Amino acid sequence: MHTRQSFANIFPGLGLAALIAVIANAIARITPDHLISGGVYALLIGMAFHPLVKRFPVFQGGITFTGKRLLRLAIIGMGVTLSISQVVQIGAFSLIVMVFTLATAFGGGYLLGKLLKMPWRQSGLISAGTGICGGSAIAAIAPVINADAQDVAYALSATFLFDIIMVVVFPLLGRAFGMSDLGFGLWTGTAVNDTSSVVAAGYAFSEAAGNFAIVVKLTRTLSIVPVVLVFSVIQMRSVAAERAAGRGASFSFGAVFPWFVLVFLVVVILNSLGLVPSQATTGIARIGKFSMVMALGAIGMKTDAIHLARSGFKPMLHGFLISLAVVVVSFLVQLLLSQT
Repeated sequence: MHTRQSFANIFPGLGLAALIAVIANAIARITPDHLISGGVYALLIGMAFHPLVKRFPVFQGGITFTGKRLLRLAIIGMGVTLSISQVVQIGAFSLIVMVFTLATAFGGGYLLGKLLKMPWRQSGLISAGTGICGGSAIAAIAPVINADAQDVAYALSATFLFDIIMVVVFPLLGRAFGMSDLGFGLWTGTAVNDTSSVVAAGYAFSEAAGNFAIVVKLTRTLSIVPVVLVFSVIQMRSVAAERAAGRGASFSFGAVFPWFVLVFLVVVILNSLGLVPSQATTGIARIGKFSMVMALGAIGMKTDAIHLARSGFKPMLHGFLISLAVVVVSFLVQLLLSQT
């Protein structure tokens, strides 16, 4: 009886999130060059539904479940698309570039966040989206640091707007600079945020550049694991500080530690060892991607767009400046290494 009641509680919101995901993916498929991913559309559609959905408590249980628990399952599912061997394939050259771009995103993001007096969770999510892989990194880190829906929306908006600009401008700059397929693929894979934008920009230059950009991007995605673990430590320290100040509940390592990330890492290792059947990989990857879009739609339904519009200038400025810095650093590091 309890199980039926629980399912009945989450079904309306879960079904609505699934409907939004279907619509969002359909729009993404007809978007020229797949410029905007289904996740971004789902977020925007969810935000449009927010004024209506908030009036009906029947949806809230499923929306919360989708935005949190289903999100974690989707992240775990992402593991079947990754392999540890991908890091070796692209070589030390690209890893060096990624070290500098990640340092720029997180170091520069931290300092800029302090300068703009932004909440650390908000600033951290924007840095993660810029430095790693856009919406996937934001979605992975958000539950670890207990970020609210509006922080996630700020971060997604700040990263995807700059992505749209880069998809158009990158191929033009690559040709103007006379870059090779390898160089442009590395630049795109390390500097463009969302995977769909990496694909669009890479293949707009050449097929070879697009193939290389994808490999670089997937390897860059692996940095989600150490970054999430670092943010989990920051969150644990934050919770402990709140407890010491008498502002929060008792601290529990088990409650704060992101156990789902360890499962994600196990899935990556199993896939690397060839223990995940290829048929299962395809199915799990599709379900994981769809669940991620559902989760972003649910996050959108919990986001007040009016409040977002009133107070979103700082996140947008933060995202623009950090994205621009990553683009410049990636290009300069390649240039310096090629001359040594």
